[in-house]
Amino acid sequence: MTRTTPDPTATSPATSPATVTPPITASPMPTANSTTAPATATTTVPATTPDPVPTTPASEAERLRRWRLVLGGGGADGTGCELRGRDAAMDGALASLYGREKAGGGNGPGGRRSAGLGASAPGVARWLGDIRTYFPSSVVQVMQRDAIDRLGLSALLLEPEMLEAVEADVHLVGTLLSLNKVMPETTKETARAVVRKVVEQLEKKLAQRTRATLTGALDRSARISRPRHRDIDWNRTIRANLKNYLPEYRTVVPERLIGYGRAAQSVKKDVVLCIDQSGSMAASVVYASVFGAVLASMRALDTRLVVFDTAVVDLTDQLDDPVDVLFGTQLGGGTDINRALAYCQSRITRPTETVVVLISDLYEGGIRDEMLKRVAAMKAAGVQFVTLLALSDEGAPAYDRDHAAALAALGAPAFACTPDLFPEVMAAAIEKRPLPIPDMAEQR
Repeated sequence: MTRTTPDPTATSPATSPATVTPPITASPMPTANSTTAPATATTTVPATTPDPVPTTPASEAERLRRWRLVLGGGGADGTGCELRGRDAAMDGALASLYGREKAGGGNGPGGRRSAGLGASAPGVARWLGDIRTYFPSSVVQVMQRDAIDRLGLSALLLEPEMLEAVEADVHLVGTLLSLNKVMPETTKETARAVVRKVVEQLEKKLAQRTRATLTGALDRSARISRPRHRDIDWNRTIRANLKNYLPEYRTVVPERLIGYGRAAQSVKKDVVLCIDQSGSMAASVVYASVFGAVLASMRALDTRLVVFDTAVVDLTDQLDDPVDVLFGTQLGGGTDINRALAYCQSRITRPTETVVVLISDLYEGGIRDEMLKRVAAMKAAGVQFVTLLALSDEGAPAYDRDHAAALAALGAPAFACTPDLFPEVMAAAIEKRPLPIPDMAEQR
C-alpha cells in the first residue's frame, strides 16, 4: 500500500517541514488462516501557510461598486465606477434623500448637500415605492424617518396615497399622532389603519410573554403560611428562620414555612401607567399604550392609564382598544409631572398593592419640590414606584439628570427600558424585589 505525499518543491521557500508518523496497514484484509502485523511508515508533510486569495478583477469591480454607492459619485470619489440598471436606480433613490455634491462645491446653500424629493406627493409616493423595492424593511424605515426629518415631509403624510405607500413602524405612528389634530377627515381612516397595523404587530410580539411573566409574578406575590412542598419560597423561608440556626448541625430549622400562593381575584394588584406625552416621548407613548391594553386584559390587575403634558387626561376607559388610546393623546406641549402625579396619587386606594410607573424624560415644568414630595409620600405609604426615562428600543434619551438623581435618592432609580425588558420590570415591582436595571453606561 502506498501513500502519496505533497511535492515539497511546490511550497514556498518560507515553509518548514513537520514530521508525522501515522500508522499504515500495509497488507490486504486478513483471512481466517492468516494474520498480519501492522506496519508504520514515517512521512514528511510540509506545514504550509495558505497563500492569500488573489484579488480577481470581479472582486475588485464589486469593491469599487460598493464604494461608489457609499460615496455618492462626483469627481472626488476616486472610484471611476459607472452604475447601471438596478444599481443606478438605487443610487438615484439615495441621492434624492441624501443629496449629491457637485464639482462646484455642492448643490445646496453654502455648498452643502441638498436633497431632491421636492414637495410633490405623487413624486414622494413613487420614491417610497422605489426604496421598498431596493432595500430591506429595516433600512426603509430609517430612510423614511430621515426623509421626514431632513425634508420636512410631515405635511405630505396627511394625504391618503402617501400613507398607503409608507412602511409602517413605531416612529411613523408617533409622527401621525403628532399630526392628529391637523389631519383632514379624508386621511384619518387611512391613518387609523396604519396605526392599527403597527399596534397589532406589537401586541402579537409582546402580549403572550407579558401575560406569562406577570401571571407568574402575581402567583409568587401571594404568600401563604402552609404551602405545599413545591410551592415553598425557600429564600424567604430561610430568612424568616435564621433565628433557628443550629451551629452544631450547621442547618436552619424551618419552623415557619413561607410559600407562593396562586393568584385569585382577591389577590389583585393595581397598576398606574403615567405617561409623559411631550414630543420626545412618542415611541414610549406607543409602547406604553400597547402594554396598557395587555395589562388591562389581565383579570388580576386593575390598570389605569394616565397621559399628561401641562394637562392630565385619564384614558383608562379606552384601554380595550390601544388605537383609541393613541388617538386620544396629543404629542407635544409642556410638561407638569407634579400635576400628573397628584392625580395618580388621588386614585390610589391600596398603596401596598399598587405599582406606579412614571414614563418621562423628567424635564419638569411644574413644581419640582412638590413632585419629589409626592414620590416620597407614595413610597412611604408602600407604593412600588418605577421611573422609566423611555420605553423604547432607542436607549436613554436626553433627560434631567438632577431630577433622576433626586428620585434615585428616594429609592426610585430612573432608567430607560426596552419593550423586551418591561415585563421583567413589572414582575419585579409586583413581587417587591429589586428591579432589573440595565447598565446606564450602555444606554448613553
